[in-house]
Amino acid sequence: MASLFARFRRLLLRPLVSKSPRSVAGQVFVLQVAVVVLLVACAVIALVLQSERDTKDEAKRRSVAVAQTFAHSPGVLAALQSPDPTKILQPLTEVGRKAAGVDFIVVMDTKGIRYTHPLPDLIGKRFVGTIGPSLAGKVYTESVHGPLGQEVQATVPVENADSKVVALVSAGLKVKNVTNQVDRQLPIILGAGAGALAVATGGTALVGRRLRRQTHSLAPDEMTRMYEHHDAVLHSVREGVLIVAGDGRLLLANDEAKRLLELPPDVEGRLVSELSSLDPETVALLVSGREVTDEVHFAGERLLAVNQRPTDRGGGPEGTVVTLRDSTELQAVTGKAEIARERLKLLYDAGLGIGTTLDVRGTAEELAQVAVPRFADFVTVDLVDAVLQGEEPAPATPVMRRTAVCGIRDDHPLYEKGRLIDFLPSTPQARGYGSGHSELVADLSTATGWHAQDPERTREIIDYGIRSLIAAPIQARGVVLGMANFWRSEQREPFDEEELSLAEELVARAAVGIDNARRYTREHAVAVTLQRSLLPRALPEQSALDIGYRYLPAQSGVSGDWFDVIPLPGSRVALVVGDVVGHGLHAAATMGRLRTAVHNFSTLDLPPDELLSHLDDLVGRIDQDEVGTDSAAGVVGATCLYAIYDPVTRRCVMARAGHLAPALVHPDGTVTFADLPTGPPLGLGGMPFRTAELELAEGAQLVLYTDGLIEDRRRDLDVGMELLRDALAGHPDRPPEESCQAVLDELLPGRPQDDVALLIARTRGLPSDRIADWDVPLDPAAVAGMRDAVSHKLDEWGLSELGFSMELVLSELITNAIRYGSEPIHVRLIRDRTLICEVADGSSTSPHLRYAATTDEGGRGLFLVSQIAERWGTRYTPQGKVIWAEQTLPGAMAH
Repeated sequence: MASLFARFRRLLLRPLVSKSPRSVAGQVFVLQVAVVVLLVACAVIALVLQSERDTKDEAKRRSVAVAQTFAHSPGVLAALQSPDPTKILQPLTEVGRKAAGVDFIVVMDTKGIRYTHPLPDLIGKRFVGTIGPSLAGKVYTESVHGPLGQEVQATVPVENADSKVVALVSAGLKVKNVTNQVDRQLPIILGAGAGALAVATGGTALVGRRLRRQTHSLAPDEMTRMYEHHDAVLHSVREGVLIVAGDGRLLLANDEAKRLLELPPDVEGRLVSELSSLDPETVALLVSGREVTDEVHFAGERLLAVNQRPTDRGGGPEGTVVTLRDSTELQAVTGKAEIARERLKLLYDAGLGIGTTLDVRGTAEELAQVAVPRFADFVTVDLVDAVLQGEEPAPATPVMRRTAVCGIRDDHPLYEKGRLIDFLPSTPQARGYGSGHSELVADLSTATGWHAQDPERTREIIDYGIRSLIAAPIQARGVVLGMANFWRSEQREPFDEEELSLAEELVARAAVGIDNARRYTREHAVAVTLQRSLLPRALPEQSALDIGYRYLPAQSGVSGDWFDVIPLPGSRVALVVGDVVGHGLHAAATMGRLRTAVHNFSTLDLPPDELLSHLDDLVGRIDQDEVGTDSAAGVVGATCLYAIYDPVTRRCVMARAGHLAPALVHPDGTVTFADLPTGPPLGLGGMPFRTAELELAEGAQLVLYTDGLIEDRRRDLDVGMELLRDALAGHPDRPPEESCQAVLDELLPGRPQDDVALLIARTRGLPSDRIADWDVPLDPAAVAGMRDAVSHKLDEWGLSELGFSMELVLSELITNAIRYGSEPIHVRLIRDRTLICEVADGSSTSPHLRYAATTDEGGRGLFLVSQIAERWGTRYTPQGKVIWAEQTLPGAMAH
């Protein structure tokens, strides 16, 4: 309380003091400082002037004495009459200058030309100064700016025996070299002034302290005004003030204290223990004299916060000062502030905890978990099925699927998760979905429209104790995606209008996350659909390989991984696996272009290294096309592995462009990685690709894959290769489909971060009884014999009905080889899913199909072959070329 009085006094007197004139002590101090400063300044000025005058007089006296002494020195006249006066006089003047303590002694002729000078360069030059008076026989002193600076000099005549002036002598010194009196006396003057100032300051401080102690720095009128203001403040503040003497007598009670404690007007001067209106606990506190801080006491229906402090600190009278504060309203305000703080904390946690994943169901679960139990006892989230699929919801009837359920208990009767619910128009959910506005149902037991949805279940909900509901639409960009339902049981207060706003804020934050997840789901589904449409939907029928494959899109999006199985002429099969650098639609689209290009190039029946060279050129052109565009995809870049397996020879030729080497599972169950030459990735250009040829045993498995299978941030590439080896080893007879699943289970326990393409092919060999070979001499007569041999072989295979057409095709092809090709000529007949006829020769000249004119004798053979055969074509080998033709097998023979 004493601090309260002091605070009142300072606040009241601050404007008065600021307007009052300076105190007497302050005025005396200022006067003393002014006198001391004036005296010190005058002394310094007088000293400086006196020192300057004395300095000049001293310099003149010394200069005249030195000059006269040297002018009358013996030998000076003799030296002046010598042929070289400087040679004699210069040493003498220097010795004399140093001995006399002057800065220069100059001897000159009557015209002022120097014979001597401390600076030898100035000898022979004219003297700086006045020589007229000295030529008249007088001593002349002056101050000039000479060669050595500001100088005081005296010039005297040198006379001969006839009293004639024959020369002049000037001596002098620089003014700054004369001893200055100020240097000696100035510290004494300043020290005396500082001492006087210190004494004045101390005296003034003592006087001022005594005055302040006696008058509290106040004039009589100011003190009267202070006490008037003090009383006005004391009785108008909204805080009760009591002063209790040491004997328990009430000395002071302001108006607020009388109001709060219901004290009578004449209470001052009475003992506290005699006041019947006070609570006994309050009386005990007031008479105890102990210190308390914000101790709560009741005064009727009021709740008072009491603070009590003793007044005898610092030598004051014994007693206590008590302040009383009505905290009844403050308690209510504090409760509301705490509720507001909790709601802000809930919204903050919702901002951090909702929308952490781009998953619609996960975001709905996060909304439910954040609100329970801090806001509601149970939360259910219902979303339109289209939203779960990533699509825009249709503005139709509110048919929604329960996506999330969370509550303080698990035995609740609310609809279970995953149920499809068709809300009736009378329900709060249907109304909120249709209008886009939240619905508050404070008492569910009286909500007849809600009861109509499912009378039996709603009765169970009421019996369970759930009493209040807020149904808030999940709305983003003006589109309602679903409904969030907040339920409260009877153990808590029902929802009110303020909590309706909080629910809407919670749902608004969740709506953004759900909509983002929905759009991501849609875009991801579109990208995956695009990529899957670019991948083979079904593998082509062929007899050379048993195929198993897997493709897994990346967790964060699509990429450019692809694989393919392409049947080639002669029962051969091409296996392809590749990976375009990057992710997203651009990578998927580029993958589709490369896959199409591989199909086109494979129709040319190119060897693997040549096909990769064409792909390399294509990727380079794609990069050039994208330079300078707005596309952010950058340089494409891709890897690829291309292999051709021939079941007749059981040999596999392959080449790779920056891709990982394939794994080989041998019939004994061991696993190795093919020693395949490494080529640069596609798009770099300039480097040739090399091939490797392997002979594969029947039943061996060729494993092609992309880097997403074995590369991972948590392990090195070598570790991934060893895991792949372990997953494949020891299972030589396992079907390729099972091997694919086993590899994925071993290497990819979760969803991959990158796309994964896996292709496993088990080799088959074509039986020798389904192959026929003949060497043909370079003789047209050999054609007839070949027709007979082929006819017999077709009869043996049960394909006699193809004999005529095959003989015709074979005749044309052998005739062309004999006429236009070169040795060796070889014929091979293969019975597989089709009947294949191959004619090889040593020439690289390719025949061309053309329409012969009616007058041409030839040129119709290949046209007949194209009309009879199902397919035909040419492929080049290191030994020459092979022209082939296929015919479809009749009926069941095709299988």
